[in-house]
Amino acid sequence: MLEHAVCPSRRLSSRIETPPGIWVYWLSDGRADLSPVQNVSLGGVFLDTPKASPIDSRAEIHFCVQEGQIRTEGIVRHVAPGRGLGLRFTAIKEADRPHLIQLMDRLRSLSQEAVSQSALFPTPSARLAWS
Repeated sequence: MLEHAVCPSRRLSSRIETPPGIWVYWLSDGRADLSPVQNVSLGGVFLDTPKASPIDSRAEIHFCVQEGQIRTEGIVRHVAPGRGLGLRFTAIKEADRPHLIQLMDRLRSLSQEAVSQSALFPTPSARLAWS
């Protein structure tokens, strides 16, 4: 019998892939930019941007979402050249925390909805596997 070793994640909270339309305005190293969010967790965010910032650069992050104002501070932890930046949150405004939690709840429900829909309408390769 084969056993697979489960590698524990370093993340304190799981990432949620975001649908189109989730954007942040962010400032780092004296530059400002508007970027789509690729995924988010309670611990950080990955931005889809061709602009690179050095590891450990500080950033201000302002979410542009229907839940309301979400202002955080972060630090660059991962750089994928030409793809984007991974930022870990270092601070969030107290008044904005409920909005971040509401955003995460909404994204989780959308993610679960997508999984449910894909189970109802399997991909062509999944249908072939059933044959």
